[in-house]
Amino acid sequence: MSAPPALQIREANAHLAAVHRRAAELEARLEAAERTVSAQAERLTLQDQQLRAALDELGHAKDREIAALQEQLLTSEAAIHSLQAAVRQRDELIQQLQPRAKLLQDICRRRPPLVALLADLAEAERLGPLPASDPGHLLPSGPGPPLANSTGEKADQDHPHPTMFGTTV
Repeated sequence: MSAPPALQIREANAHLAAVHRRAAELEARLEAAERTVSAQAERLTLQDQQLRAALDELGHAKDREIAALQEQLLTSEAAIHSLQAAVRQRDELIQQLQPRAKLLQDICRRRPPLVALLADLAEAERLGPLPASDPGHLLPSGPGPPLANSTGEKADQDHPHPTMFGTTV
C-alpha cells in the first residue's frame, strides 16, 4: 500500500478538525438546549405546583364560602319561621280582638246620645221627686187621662214600672 500523499493527509486532517469542531459546537449547543429544556421544565414544574396550590386554595375558599352561605341560609330560614309564627300569633290575636273592637266602635258611636241621656237623667235627679200630694187632691186642670211612664205604656197601679223619675241611675 502506498502512503497517501501529504495533501490528502492535510485535507483529511483539516476535514477531521472541522468535523471535530462541528461536533464540539453541536455538543455545546446540545448542552445549552438541555439546560434550557431543564430550566423550562423546572419552571413549568414550579408553575404547575403554584397553580395547583392556587387552585386548591380557591377550592377551599369556595367550600368556606358555601358553608358560610349555607349557615346564613339556615339562619335566615329560622328567622323566617320565627316571623311566620309571630304573624300567625298576631293574626290569632287580631281575630280574638275583632269582636271587642267592633263593640268599642259601637260604644263610641253611641256615646254622644248616651252622654245626652245621662245629662238629662242628672237634670231629672237635680229636679228631685214631685212633692207628695194628697191622692184626693186633683191637679188644677182637673182630671185628665192616666199618666204614662217613660216607656209609653200605661202605668199599672199594682206594679209600678221600675224606671220612674226620681230614681238613681
